[in-house]
Amino acid sequence: MTLPYFLGCPQWQSPAWRALLPAGGSPLERYSAVFNCVEGNTTFYSTPTLAQCEQWRAQVPDDFRFLFKFPRQITHDRLLAKVGDEALSFLRTLAPLNDVLGPLLVQLPAAFGPSHLDDLWRFLDALPEPVVCAVEVRNPAFFEKGDDERALNRGLRDRNTSRVCFDSRALFSAAPTDEATREAQRKKPDVPVHVLPTEAPPVVRFIGHPDLALNRAFLLPWVNRVVDWLDRGMRPFIFMHMPNNDDALELARLWAKLLKERRCGFPELPLETKPPQLGLFQ
Repeated sequence: MTLPYFLGCPQWQSPAWRALLPAGGSPLERYSAVFNCVEGNTTFYSTPTLAQCEQWRAQVPDDFRFLFKFPRQITHDRLLAKVGDEALSFLRTLAPLNDVLGPLLVQLPAAFGPSHLDDLWRFLDALPEPVVCAVEVRNPAFFEKGDDERALNRGLRDRNTSRVCFDSRALFSAAPTDEATREAQRKKPDVPVHVLPTEAPPVVRFIGHPDLALNRAFLLPWVNRVVDWLDRGMRPFIFMHMPNNDDALELARLWAKLLKERRCGFPELPLETKPPQLGLFQ
């Protein structure tokens, strides 16, 4: 689907999505018929093979974008210290996807604090062109609007690198009455939403409330901001998560509906509204 921005989910397949995505092809082909980007969470846990990357490239159109995460060994276990060889090896594996790579996600744990910033700058500066990154931080010092946050933001601006906007406000407004919500609230950071203006495309990760309708109030400010970004010629990446990501497509559908209400001409998502009728012998 052609959009003036990028919209996706944290994965490209789920058994619950089979009745909602267009029929035919692999899960990635069906997903990429509706969405034009995806978070590559899989690479955080396990690096794919060259053959897998070649298969993925063959299954998506030219305007699709993968935003893969650097492996946890690089970002979490080593906190970016002396990981140049590992990073280059990871990039070589992704080479078949080079023309459809969006910003690579450098997701840093809460343990990565102000004292580690020099490692971040060395890491980013050593990456070969045309590799582009987006950085997500979780240490409280980077949300206090003090010298530490200013140092982070200044370094990212100097490198024209996006600071990922992680918005979990809807998630943490929910009562943890079900296991999926409890697990999401346990794993996801509850941090303020700080937007860093740069020329780099913004990256927003929105984590929804389990009650789909209650997300409207949390999404509307992002609708206005995305329209503003588009008016300024920017093309942001917007990702929709839910406590149970079986529901992520419905959240994305709500998002697209709200954006269409705000700006005529934007399409609704071409998702199915009910399961397809099965033939007699299927």
